[in-house]
Amino acid sequence: MKLEIRKYGDPVLREKAEPVKSVDDRIRALAKNMIETMRGDNGGVGLAAQQVGETVAVCVIEVPAEYDADEKGVRFNPDVKMPLVLINPVIVESSKETEVRDEGCLSFPGIYAPVRRPVEIAIECLDTNGKARNLRLRHFVARVVQHEMDHLNGVLLVDRMTSLKKIALAGQLKRLRNETREELGVV
Repeated sequence: MKLEIRKYGDPVLREKAEPVKSVDDRIRALAKNMIETMRGDNGGVGLAAQQVGETVAVCVIEVPAEYDADEKGVRFNPDVKMPLVLINPVIVESSKETEVRDEGCLSFPGIYAPVRRPVEIAIECLDTNGKARNLRLRHFVARVVQHEMDHLNGVLLVDRMTSLKKIALAGQLKRLRNETREELGVV
């Protein structure tokens, strides 16, 4: 079942996720619906629970193989099976090496901004069976996971933008926030 994606200006996007106490059928169904929503017309590679109005620590990732490879087609994360469901994810290690790349967000349609992030991370999380997992992620997959984990902490793309980029996008951001609040009846 496709879910409604919440847009910038919706207060739920600023809420911190509650840890999942038990990986049950409700959480598995949420993850399945989030994957369907992400894959839909939206063309996303990641989605966090807040983006569909839930405040639990669940995010889903599905990076196409061609985005997870070097110029020769060698995968950076060959052991990572997609789609990836991360429940209660925690970053336990980040590389000192960082890179800046443009990021977009389903909650900020049509808006992109350069964001600096570590190139490699190690995370701990639960899978849909409630089993603990440790993953080492590199390059674009690591970036997507960090972006979705930001959502779980109420941190948005706009918070990662430089002041200059915020000024450049001020009109678009204000219009999106105001449209969203008007739809929600929030002042």
